[in-house]
Amino acid sequence: MTSCFLPNPDAEYDAIVVGTGISGGWAAKELCENGLKTLVLERGRMVEHPQDYTTANLDPWDLPNGGTASRETRLKKPKQHRTGYVTNEAHQHFFVDDQKHPYNEDRRFDWIRGYHVGGRSLMWGRQSYRMGDIDFEANKKEGIAVDWPVRYADVKEWYDYVEDYIGVSGTNLGLDILPDGKFLKPMELNCVEEHLQEKIAENFDDGRVLTIGRAAHITEGTKPGKGRSQCLYRNRCMRGCPYGAYFSSNSSTLPAAEATGNMTLRPNSIVYEVIYDDATQQATGVRVIDAETKEKIEFKAQIIFLCASAVASTSILLQSKSDRFPNGLGNDSGELGHNLMDHHFRVGAQGKAVGFDDKYFKGRRANGIYIPRFRNLGGDTDVATFKRGYGYQGGANRGSYGDMVAELKYGPELKEAILKPGEWSMNLLGFGETLPDHSNRMYLDYDKLDEWGLPTVTFDADFGENELAMREDMKEQAAKMLETAGFTDIVTYDDIGGMGLGIHEMGTARMGRDPKTSVLNKWNQVHACKNVYVTDGSFMTSAGCHNPSLGYMAFTARAANHAAEQFKKMKEA
Repeated sequence: MTSCFLPNPDAEYDAIVVGTGISGGWAAKELCENGLKTLVLERGRMVEHPQDYTTANLDPWDLPNGGTASRETRLKKPKQHRTGYVTNEAHQHFFVDDQKHPYNEDRRFDWIRGYHVGGRSLMWGRQSYRMGDIDFEANKKEGIAVDWPVRYADVKEWYDYVEDYIGVSGTNLGLDILPDGKFLKPMELNCVEEHLQEKIAENFDDGRVLTIGRAAHITEGTKPGKGRSQCLYRNRCMRGCPYGAYFSSNSSTLPAAEATGNMTLRPNSIVYEVIYDDATQQATGVRVIDAETKEKIEFKAQIIFLCASAVASTSILLQSKSDRFPNGLGNDSGELGHNLMDHHFRVGAQGKAVGFDDKYFKGRRANGIYIPRFRNLGGDTDVATFKRGYGYQGGANRGSYGDMVAELKYGPELKEAILKPGEWSMNLLGFGETLPDHSNRMYLDYDKLDEWGLPTVTFDADFGENELAMREDMKEQAAKMLETAGFTDIVTYDDIGGMGLGIHEMGTARMGRDPKTSVLNKWNQVHACKNVYVTDGSFMTSAGCHNPSLGYMAFTARAANHAAEQFKKMKEA
């Protein structure tokens, strides 16, 4: 991007945005389009769209060992690799080196990170769902944690705004649990998925419905950004999409910010502190370490947006100590770093489909099915064993000849097998809500410093009794739906792993109505320092059971426009 250069430390900006991922890109776009001179800081390297997607067009035979992660990669990225996400050389370069960027675990936590311009917006799963009032009201109704300071009506227009801009494909269902949106044409279900969809509709009367996933992929027309066009169904999304077909900061919001002439982007800039002025009770800027030279620099601005991801933004706030905030900026409640949440998954059932051997599917659809939450919605859907609920993702596919090669090994049977697809199978993978819990936390270890002399993060969090009880139902209901639909050889599974595996870390600087029990107000402002906004997963007061990234974007757009309005009023005064 042409606006990427080393800015003058003496320059004063209207706003500073920390982070360039899903939230940071949106903050940059909205602030710049509102006329604010904005400095965008990214701790990692520059990634240009599309030229820096170096593996986007490589086939397996173009990569050593078919792309299987090398021994060097596994040694450098043991925690990233143990999750299963860094198993291929085609995209491992978008995940951090654990040796260079260490963290600590009192209890296992899989912290998946991408330190580069665009952040995890280049590698995300692109599933895009709205939270509804059942989510926003749950804490208050159940007496758990604190009440959200907003309701669906407060953010609906921003969901509309974001969906219309990024391009989300999907189907409106008319369900309160999963609010409808502004969708492009949906991707197609295959024949086995359609079969399960029909059988669920015929045999369950508790609101269960199977639909195609709502995915941030352009399925028709174009969307604003840098050459954003329709999805070509290559399913190589984690490498970066040269066509901009799925939403990323690099192809969409950052180019929009740059087009205004108001953005200055500086990569390799590790923000470690927000500077607070006791006299004005405002933040005046941020302190940065250059990742390459290790030089310390200060940048000044009148508005600060922390969008570095839930753990990273909270780390910055915890390090931002002053006479007014001895335990971290905005930490009057003592909740900063607490209430760490993630979705729990890798539980469900799979089975074989019979009667479809004469059917196949075309293309490599970068999407799957979705079954929205059907538990604890009232009436007969309520269960006594756990609170909240879960949904299912997954899909049906046919195996390949590779499933049979071990037995055939050689000869004419192998040649014949190569020409035939394998069996149809269907997988229902549950995603469940995790309740907020003060004892689930992250904190800083000042005895274990990183290469830049900064404290490392320690995680002390795990799933609780409610989540474990929910998982039993997730297995049982997945198997029941497959059995009812006539699938065979049904097998349930439950491999919970550690928290963090869902890559939906949330809640460490939660929103709330009362400064005594929360960090942020309804506009994502720090209660006691209102020119600091936090709009990544940190702000989440509860988790819901579906992918949260669309919500991060909606809340960020809402907060950035609020900040711009406040800034203009101040200038006019």
